[in-house]
Amino acid sequence: MKFVDEIRIFVAGGDGGDGCLSFRREKYVPRGGPDGGDGGQGGSVFLVGSLSLATLADLQYHNRYQAERGAHGKGKNMTGRSGNDTVIPVPLGTDVYDADSGTRVGEVTAEGQRLLAARGGKGGRGNAAFKTHDNAAPRTHETGTPGQQRDLKLVLRIMSDVGLVGFPNAGKSTLLSKITRAVPKIAEYPFTTLTPNLGTLEDDFLRYTVADLPGIVEGAARGKGLGLRFLRHIERTRILVFVIDASQPRPLSEYRALCAEIRAYNQEILKKPKILAYNKTDLIDGRVRKPALKIPFVAISALTGAGLDRLTRLLKETAGPTAGA
Repeated sequence: MKFVDEIRIFVAGGDGGDGCLSFRREKYVPRGGPDGGDGGQGGSVFLVGSLSLATLADLQYHNRYQAERGAHGKGKNMTGRSGNDTVIPVPLGTDVYDADSGTRVGEVTAEGQRLLAARGGKGGRGNAAFKTHDNAAPRTHETGTPGQQRDLKLVLRIMSDVGLVGFPNAGKSTLLSKITRAVPKIAEYPFTTLTPNLGTLEDDFLRYTVADLPGIVEGAARGKGLGLRFLRHIERTRILVFVIDASQPRPLSEYRALCAEIRAYNQEILKKPKILAYNKTDLIDGRVRKPALKIPFVAISALTGAGLDRLTRLLKETAGPTAGA
C-alpha cells in the first residue's frame, strides 16, 4: 500500500428538501386548509476513524464526496425523508483543515470517532407551518437550504506507542524487523526509509505499535531532506527511541543533533519518555561506554540480536500498562 500522508478532498452536504404548498379538501375548512409538509434534512458528511487504515491512500483517487439531499415535503402534512449521511473512513491521527482558509476543523484520533466535515442543508417549511389566526390559508412555503460545501486538507500524523528516531542508516528498519513482524525495506544506502513503517511488538498481555520513521538530517526543521513531513510524524508518538550508530566516531553528538532538530521543530516533543539505543555494536571492538545522560540506555545489535531483550523490556517498562489495545 502506497503511503500517503497528505491529501485534499471535496465534501458537500446534501441540500435540504423543499417545503410543500398544499391544501386539503375538507368541508367547512377555508380553501381546504393548508397541509403542506416540511422538507427533509440534507445528509451530512462525516470523517470516521478506522484502525484498519494506516494511510490516506484510499482517498487519493476518490476525493469527492456528496451526501444525499433531503426529500421534498408532501401534502397531508407529510415531512420529506432526511438524506443519508456519507461516511469517509480515515486513519487514526488525521488532522483536518479547511483548504481555503487554513482553519483547523478538527482531528480524528480514536476508532469510530466521527468528525463533521460538511453539514447537510435544512429542510424548508411547508405552508402548514405558516398558518395563523389572521392567515388561515397561507400560500407561503420555503425551499430547502443548500448543504455545506468545502475543500478539506487532510494531514496524517501517525499514532504509535514507540517511534524509532535516528539519522539515515542508523539501523532503524532492521531493528523494527527484529522486534516486530514488520517487513520494511532494508539496504546499505541512506534514505531507504522514505515513509513510516509500522509493526507490532506483542507479549501475552499487551500490544505496542512501533513506527520506523524516516531518517532525520540536519536542517530538517528548516525543511531540508524530508523535513517537516517527517518531523510531524513523531508528534503523536508516546515514546521516542533514539537509534544511534555506535560505530560512528562521536555517537553522542548524533543524539544531540537529533534533539536539536526536534527542539527547533517542537520542543514539547522532547518531554516525551526517551530511550537511547546504541546500535551496530557488532562493528565495535571492546565494550560500549554508557553516555552520561539521565535517560535509559541500551547497547544493541539489530543485526545479531544482541541486547534486543533488554530493549524490549525497557520499552514495556516505559510504555506501561496503558499501551496497545
